[in-house]
Amino acid sequence: MAVTAAMVKELRQATDAPMMDCKKVLVEADGDMVKATELLKERGIAKAAKKADRVAAEGLAGFKIADDFSKATVVEINSETDFVAQNEGFQNLVKATAEEIYNAQPADVDALMASDFGATFTAAVTKIGEKIEVRRFGTLIADATTALNGYIHSNNRIAVVITAKCDSEKTAQGMRDTLKQVAMHASAMKPTTLSYKDFDAEYVETETRGRIEVIKKDNEELARLKKPLKNVPLYISMSQLTAEVMAEAEENIKAELKAQNKPEKIWDKIVPGQLARFIDDNTTLDKEQALLDQTYVLNDKLTVAQAVTEAAKTLGGTAEITEFIRLEVGEGIEKKVDDFAAEVAAQMG
Repeated sequence: MAVTAAMVKELRQATDAPMMDCKKVLVEADGDMVKATELLKERGIAKAAKKADRVAAEGLAGFKIADDFSKATVVEINSETDFVAQNEGFQNLVKATAEEIYNAQPADVDALMASDFGATFTAAVTKIGEKIEVRRFGTLIADATTALNGYIHSNNRIAVVITAKCDSEKTAQGMRDTLKQVAMHASAMKPTTLSYKDFDAEYVETETRGRIEVIKKDNEELARLKKPLKNVPLYISMSQLTAEVMAEAEENIKAELKAQNKPEKIWDKIVPGQLARFIDDNTTLDKEQALLDQTYVLNDKLTVAQAVTEAAKTLGGTAEITEFIRLEVGEGIEKKVDDFAAEVAAQMG
């Protein structure tokens, strides 16, 4: 099997061994990464010690849920390379860590690592030979009238758990399938918060200015190309649509209808739809980042909140999502980009 530069790079990242040694053992192992890694370890070339300047941005998510859907835990454990994340020892460590957090309920990562399990974790990391860290975790617990479910993506890099408060135990049990679907939605759509009500006012204001400027710049290019311009919104979140803003929007709609000579007796049939369009155009932040306000992927005529309400109604009850945790491996971590060509040149020089 031909040994490629990409294979050499992957083995170097996984073991921190010199580049030429990586190439040599890969040739000996006929391209088998696992065998090559073992050869390096046997020869004392692979370095198992952690280094503070390494960036652990790969890894896996762990997920454990009770058989009776009363509790669920999600955890993100980072490694330096995807190669190590595919290692059986690392995968077993993720499972063991999720199990420990689920059972022991440590307050935070420091508490987890200060426990007896911390020594077990460190020993496993030493054996694997790469910088590995527990980044974050969370657990949700449900009582009899709270529905709970979750989802872990097939790539084991995204895990979600969700709870919804229901009117009865019967509704809570019946809502579990819906919550799994909502967890799958959250996996794909990347909400950062539950509702638009959670947004900080300053954040909304900053986002508003930034988004408007982006659209204005886009419109400059569209105008140059003689293409239709994008609508420039006044607002981006329901949190900005006060009673005064909505009253003004309604007056503007009526003024437009009057200018179009639309009979006043049919305005009441037109105005509600126009107001709904105004809200839709001016709540882009909510639809991107707030779970309850996102358009539901399984029914684009409903928001997630509306879909949950409808599902509960078919069960003869009520349900409202109260909490969710979504972890995606490496999210927000700035990865170091290696210039492999430059490194090869330096080694050969």
